Amino acid sequence: MPGAVTTAPDPAPTEPKTTPARPSRRRRRTRVPTAALLVAPSVVFLAALFLWPIVVGVGQAVTGTDGPTLAHLRRMVDDPYFWTATRNTALLIVVLIPLQFAFALTMALLLRERPRLASFYFYVWCVPLAISDLAAGLVWLSIFADRGYLNSALAHLGLGDGYAWLSYDNQTTMFVAVLLAELWRATSLVLVIVVAGLQNIPRDYDEAAAVFGATYWQRLRHVILPQLRPSLQVALILRTILGLQTFAVAQALTGRSFPLLVGETYQWYVTLQNERVSAAIALVIMLMSLGTAVVYLRVLRDPAATGGER
Repeated sequence: MPGAVTTAPDPAPTEPKTTPARPSRRRRRTRVPTAALLVAPSVVFLAALFLWPIVVGVGQAVTGTDGPTLAHLRRMVDDPYFWTATRNTALLIVVLIPLQFAFALTMALLLRERPRLASFYFYVWCVPLAISDLAAGLVWLSIFADRGYLNSALAHLGLGDGYAWLSYDNQTTMFVAVLLAELWRATSLVLVIVVAGLQNIPRDYDEAAAVFGATYWQRLRHVILPQLRPSLQVALILRTILGLQTFAVAQALTGRSFPLLVGETYQWYVTLQNERVSAAIALVIMLMSLGTAVVYLRVLRDPAATGGER
């Protein structure tokens, strides 16, 4: 038709060109867990403070100027003081640990009954915990010295002019003096652990056992002590390891007249100027500590945690 306007059809819409995805050249970095980042400073600190000195100490004990050697261990074994110190340390542990746990458990059970002034008693019993080992040794030295408080009291009562409690010839009285000093100084640590464990034991179990006619000793044996097992386990391992490291108290009271293993490491390192034999004795102490810890963990493990006894 004349005058008609013709319009061209609109071009079909073109799809945008997509370029194929290229593989990323940058590899994704592995992400470190947040927990590992938080724990890393403690791990580094403990490794620098404990692991590296242990490695160096073991190396000093079994190596010499010409390489690996057992000469330092043989010299340690040939020293008569080593066997005396081993016997005294073992005897101290065997007698001290049961006494400490008996006293600590008794005091903790008394506090559990909430007597009058219970908090005051607890603070008084924990006073030795704030006193250093050397200070505790000096306190007991003032008691057992030749002109100490004990001999003065005996003379005042007309029971003699005095007794040489810390004389080299009196090994028994020296052992008793060191035992009493350690018992007074370190029992408070066990007490704190046991009191904390008793606070986590619900009283409902104890009261239910009493309702069913159980005596106090039956409740203690079958209700309280089984639930107190983890706290006793921790306290036993800790006190045994620290008992093997007894040094300052015995050093202040008896010197080398009543030798202990840690005291022998001090003598070899400071007095005899032989750090390698000192490291050998320290290696023996470490092995004894690890051995007793393993034994305690196996003997005192909870049967319920291992699937029960079959």
